[in-house]
Amino acid sequence: MSPSDEHGYGGETRADDGFGGSGQTRTRLPERGGEPYGGTRRRSSSRSLATVMGVVVLLIAAIAFANRGTDDSSGGDEDGGGPAAAPTAPTGGKPVAGKNGAIPSGFGHDAQGAESAAANYAVALGSAEMFDKAARQSIAQAVYTPDQAARRQADLDKVYSDPAFLRRIGLEKNGAAPEGSTFVSRIIPVGTKTKKVSADTASVEVWYSSLFGLSGVTSKNPVSESWYTSTYKLKWVGNDWKVEDFSQKDGPVPVNGDQRASTADDMSKAVEQYGGFTYAR
Repeated sequence: MSPSDEHGYGGETRADDGFGGSGQTRTRLPERGGEPYGGTRRRSSSRSLATVMGVVVLLIAAIAFANRGTDDSSGGDEDGGGPAAAPTAPTGGKPVAGKNGAIPSGFGHDAQGAESAAANYAVALGSAEMFDKAARQSIAQAVYTPDQAARRQADLDKVYSDPAFLRRIGLEKNGAAPEGSTFVSRIIPVGTKTKKVSADTASVEVWYSSLFGLSGVTSKNPVSESWYTSTYKLKWVGNDWKVEDFSQKDGPVPVNGDQRASTADDMSKAVEQYGGFTYAR
């Protein structure tokens, strides 16, 4: 896993290459003509009625979609020729109870378990802890298959301790944030999709947003958001799913919203006060 790829410095890569108001809800509808979110608003009773009806129709459609069955998540193949993958949704299955260090473990021996494993492993591999040598070794041993953990450790240490890379992202030589700054590196899974699954192997895609940068008044690398999809090749080892390999590509990337960026102080407090989740279905 390459930090330079994970945080927006490259396109699709393979692991072998070294690597979130006012309290009100607003519905924004596109105007006719002009920019997608621009144009002149025209007030009329007929248009207001049409808008209300449009929202009602969309709401009904969304509810119908959400209530559809979701039993085909594991049926697709690598080429997309199998049954369409179901959207990530709660299934009623209990979350994992075990932990390997700080990382969830004991995932189910099925497609759902593989998806949960991939989501949690993506969070661990994209965390700020990867920039600490001891924590990085612990993560690698918990996430990768035993042989891959041993093989990749030297490469991980080399990349994450590279002075040029650390300097480029604004960190000190030991991977720590400069005084007065908070280093942010978090992955937030949005959804998962099983591409292929068998008794002992699985291929799972994880679509996620990534927060990365330094939060501080003098930071030259402010926290920014990026979007990626990673494909994890998993193997059933020691009664759990483990990573054998993975690749990454950009997107899908949503349109930027109209929210103002928070201050450095607000961002630092959020990172310190809001913890992460165990991702399971």
